[in-house]
Amino acid sequence: MITSNDNNDAKLTHVVSSLQNIAAAVVKASQHGGLRSVLQEIARTASVLVGARYSALGIPDGYGGFRHFLVNGVTEEEFAAVPHTPQGKGLLGVIMREHQSLRVDNIHTHPRSAGFPPNHPNMTTLLGVPIEIGQHLFGLLYLSDKHDGHPFTEEDQRLIETLASYAALAIAGVQLSEQQSRLSILEERERIGMELHDSVIQSLYAVGMELQLIRLSSSEAELLDNPLHNLDAVISDIRRYIMNLKSADAQRITIRQGLTAVFDRLHIPPDLTVEIDVANEYPPLDAPTFDAVCLILSEVASNAIRHAHATRIQVSVFRDGRTFTMEVEDNGIGFDTNVVRRNGLGLANIRRRAELHGGTIEVTSAEGDGTCVRLTMPIK
Repeated sequence: MITSNDNNDAKLTHVVSSLQNIAAAVVKASQHGGLRSVLQEIARTASVLVGARYSALGIPDGYGGFRHFLVNGVTEEEFAAVPHTPQGKGLLGVIMREHQSLRVDNIHTHPRSAGFPPNHPNMTTLLGVPIEIGQHLFGLLYLSDKHDGHPFTEEDQRLIETLASYAALAIAGVQLSEQQSRLSILEERERIGMELHDSVIQSLYAVGMELQLIRLSSSEAELLDNPLHNLDAVISDIRRYIMNLKSADAQRITIRQGLTAVFDRLHIPPDLTVEIDVANEYPPLDAPTFDAVCLILSEVASNAIRHAHATRIQVSVFRDGRTFTMEVEDNGIGFDTNVVRRNGLGLANIRRRAELHGGTIEVTSAEGDGTCVRLTMPIK
């Protein structure tokens, strides 16, 4: 005879087992390294947890669509046949805008459904869950059509919401790691350039001076002509190498491309509008300095997204003679700059980064009146 206690024990065992599977899956996903691999593994795990035929994980691009969209249960050929990924309309847009889970038994008859694009696999049921920490939306997890043919249940929703909570931490960790790697590469490149200039080139100059003195006092001065020529060539090569270190990245992308890429990495909430007012021209700064500009924008924009509750961020860039200026304005709740300066809540880092490149930061804000961060960099 099966008692209610037996049923409760079985449910508890199932829940514990599911939580263990979720934790193990997120750890495994985090170990995959790249962001796309992590997203793919989370989507696959979601399907396994609730027995779904299809699953997808999307990272919003801030403009209504998706920067990354990874699917499970669809072949590469089927995926390629669909003309575009979801565009933030219909039921998926509801989840994106309202940050609420959604369970639908019949997509086709739901009043907020926008239908499917041509060649899209036929799907009937839907379970969609936002992946977020607080108000920071990292992505959206969608599942469709269980293998047993039944609609998704409340228990399915709870399991996927739990997975989404863990997944948000995993995605945030991978993004932080990738950002740190980019920063480390930039800092190492700048360090190498400085060492080559301050140490190696100066040593070669000293050797060259000694050879010149020997040449002036030697009866066989012509024997030193070739070594001196070779030494000058080596110094020129190293100078070119240093210049390449400084200019390689900056010359490959325009200012607009660089600043847009910052927001592409930040996962803009659906209710936030980003305006970038800048000519599509190459930056008048060397690569390390322009990289610093992008990193400062990333930190300022991230603060506005996480703390300011803004619905608009506007970035303006202009050049005045030998000065490069970037202004970042938001219409958020603002803050008391005296209190923030005294408590050191985030501004110290961007000030330090600007000062490393000879720049300055000016912050204007008031409670309830938004914030403007003005960065000024000298053009060398």
